[in-house]
Amino acid sequence: MREIEYREAIREAVIEEMDKDKSVFLIGEDIGVYGGAFRAYKGLLEKYGPERVVNTPISEIGIVGAGVGAALTGQRPIVEIMFIDFTTLAMDQIVNQAAKIRYMTGDSLNVPMVIRTQGGAGRGVAAQHSQSLEAWFYHVPGLKVVMPATSYDVKGLLKTAIRDDNPVVFLEHKMIYLLKGEVPEEEYTIPFGEADIKREGSDITIVAYSNMLFKSLEAAKELEKDGISCEVVDPRTLVPLDIDTIIDSVKKTGRLVVVTEACKRGSVASDISAKVTEKAFDWLDAPVKIVAGLNTPIPYNSTLEQASIPHTKDIVAAVKDII
Repeated sequence: MREIEYREAIREAVIEEMDKDKSVFLIGEDIGVYGGAFRAYKGLLEKYGPERVVNTPISEIGIVGAGVGAALTGQRPIVEIMFIDFTTLAMDQIVNQAAKIRYMTGDSLNVPMVIRTQGGAGRGVAAQHSQSLEAWFYHVPGLKVVMPATSYDVKGLLKTAIRDDNPVVFLEHKMIYLLKGEVPEEEYTIPFGEADIKREGSDITIVAYSNMLFKSLEAAKELEKDGISCEVVDPRTLVPLDIDTIIDSVKKTGRLVVVTEACKRGSVASDISAKVTEKAFDWLDAPVKIVAGLNTPIPYNSTLEQASIPHTKDIVAAVKDII
C-alpha cells in the first residue's frame, strides 16, 4: 500500500468531501495562498476559488462565529484555528453556541461544523502555542472530539467528521504532519467511537493517542526485549470514547498505563483511569498508572520543553513499575 504524509491525508480527505458535497467549504487564517499553517490545504484555493476557500482576518471569534452561522443555514464549514491555544478566543461560539444549539432547539437546528486545529509541544514555540487542551472540549456535552495519530486514521476520521451533523473538534499534533503512513487509494471512512489496537500484547495495556501513540509503540518495542508484552490501544476518538475496547484489553492483561501529553490534572487520561477502575476493578492486578505532562506552562527553552512532556523512557519506567 502507498505511504503518504499525515498532512497529505488531510488534504485528500478535504478534496474528496469538497468534490462530493458543494456545501463543504474551508474558512480560516492563511488557508488561501499560503495553504494553511502546515500546508494541508496547498493548492485548494486554485482548485476551488475564494468562495469555498475563505481566507479570513486574524479573528478567531469571527472565524468560528461565521462557521456556526454557515452551518445553521445548511453549509458544512471546515473551520481552521491555527493553534489550539487560540480557541480560547472563540470559546463562547464553541461551547455556548455550537455545542448547545441542537439540544436547545429540540433537534430542529444542527451545527455540522468541523473545527480543525493542532496542539502539542516540540517545536519550541512556547507556552501560548504548545498546549494540549483536549480535556476542555472533552468536558463539554454536545461536542465530538477526535485525535487521530496516523495518516490512515486522520483521513478516514476527517471524512466522517465532515459528514457528521454535529460540531466536531478535530485535534492534530504539530509534530506528526510530515510522518508517513499507509493509506489506501480507494475511498473509506472510519466510524467514531471505535478504538484501534495498534499492537497486540498480554502483560499490560497502554492507552495512548495522538503523538503519544508513537512513543508508546517505541516503549512497547523496547519492553519486548525484557520479555514484557504490551498491548497498545489508540482510542482515536475521545468523544465518543470506546471504553469497551479498553476494558476488554485490561481484562486480558490485568494492568493499565494511560499516556497523554496534556497536564495530568483534570486530564482525559485521568477520566479513562476512573472509568476503568469503576468498570474493571476486579480484573486489575495493579493500580492504574498515568504518564502525563507536567502541570506547568510549556517552556520556550528546548531542554525544559522536553522535560515537561512524556517520553518513551517515562512510559517504559511506568510499565516496569507496575509489572
